[in-house]
Amino acid sequence: MEESENLTEIKSLLEKFTNAHGISGFEHDIRELLKKELEPYVDTVRRDCMGNLIAVKEGEGPSIMLAAHMDEIGLMVRYIDDNGFLRFVGIGGWFDQTLLNQRVVVHGKNGSIPGVIGSKPPHVMKDEDRKKPVKLDDMFIDIGAKDREDAENLGIEIGTTASLDREFVSLANGKVTSKAFDDRAGLVILIEVMKRLSKHKIKANLFAVGTVQEEVGLKGAKTCAFGVCPNIALALDTTIPGDHPGITKIDSSLELGKGPVITVADASGRGLLVHPQILKWLKETAAENKIPYQLGVGSGGTTDATSIHLTKEGIPTGTVSIATRYIHSPVEVLDTADIEACVSLIVKAVENVGRYF
Repeated sequence: MEESENLTEIKSLLEKFTNAHGISGFEHDIRELLKKELEPYVDTVRRDCMGNLIAVKEGEGPSIMLAAHMDEIGLMVRYIDDNGFLRFVGIGGWFDQTLLNQRVVVHGKNGSIPGVIGSKPPHVMKDEDRKKPVKLDDMFIDIGAKDREDAENLGIEIGTTASLDREFVSLANGKVTSKAFDDRAGLVILIEVMKRLSKHKIKANLFAVGTVQEEVGLKGAKTCAFGVCPNIALALDTTIPGDHPGITKIDSSLELGKGPVITVADASGRGLLVHPQILKWLKETAAENKIPYQLGVGSGGTTDATSIHLTKEGIPTGTVSIATRYIHSPVEVLDTADIEACVSLIVKAVENVGRYF
C-alpha cells in the first residue's frame, strides 16, 4: 500500500473512532468498534473482567503487549434540579474553561440526546465575577427539559454520562482536529500495526490491548498487564508539543510532523523512566529504518506504561506517543504523517525484537 493510501486509511479510522463516544468506565461502543477492526488480523480476541479488549497474534519468541486506552474524558450527571437542568462532575482531567458553552451528547437510558453546557450570563454578573473563570461547579447541562420529571422521562438519571459533541475535521497540510485523539490515535496505531503484521509470521507473541479507565487512574492497564504478564510492553498514546502560541520549546521541544515521540521519562520520573533496553530497541530501529522520531522528557502527565511496568516483578516498558496540540479539549490537533511513522516504527520493532530481548 502506498503512503498516500495509508494516510487515507488512517484518517478514515481516526474519523470513525473519534466521532464515537466512550468515557472512562463506559467504553463499550469503542470496544466493539476495536474488536471489529482487529478480528481479521489476529488469532483470538477476548474481553477480560475489567473490560479491556485483548487481541492475540500468536508467534514464537518474547511476548509483547501493545496498549492503547479506549476511554476519553467526559462528564457524569450528579443532580437533576427541579427545572430539569443537569449538574455534573468531570470524569478525567478537565480544564473547566474548555467546557463552557459546549454542545454535549447525553447518553440516557432511552438513547443519546443533545444538550448544551450553560452558566450564568456575563450580562448579569457583577464586575468582580466577570474577572473570575467560571468553575465547573457553576455550570449545568440544558437538554431542553421542562422540569425534573421531564428530564427523567427523557432517560436521564443520576450517573448518566455525557461526552462532547464534536466531530472529526481535516485541516491544512495533513493536520486533523477532533475530540478524543487522546487516545483514539493510539487505537488507530494499534489497528494499523496488527493489519500490517498479519501478512507474515513474526517472532513474537503479540497482545494488542485496548485498555479501560486510563484517564481516571491507569486502571485497566494495571489489571490487564497482571493477567497477560508480557515480557515487554509499549503504551501508545499522545503527548504535548511546544510548537504553538502559549507554550515554549523550554516547556516541550516536541513538534507536530517530526515523527513519533519515544518517551525517556514522564511526570519527572514519577511516572515512567523508560527501561534502557526498550529505549535502545526503539531508537536503533528508527535509525536503521530511517523513521523520524523525537525524544520526550516531560514533567507532567503519564500513560498506561506507568501501571504496566510496575506489574508483578516488573515489566520492561516504553511509551511511543503522537505529539498532539490542545490535549483534553474538544479541538485536539495532530499530524497524520506522525501516525504513519509511528506505525512503521512499531511494525519494524516487533519484527526485530529478537535482537534485543
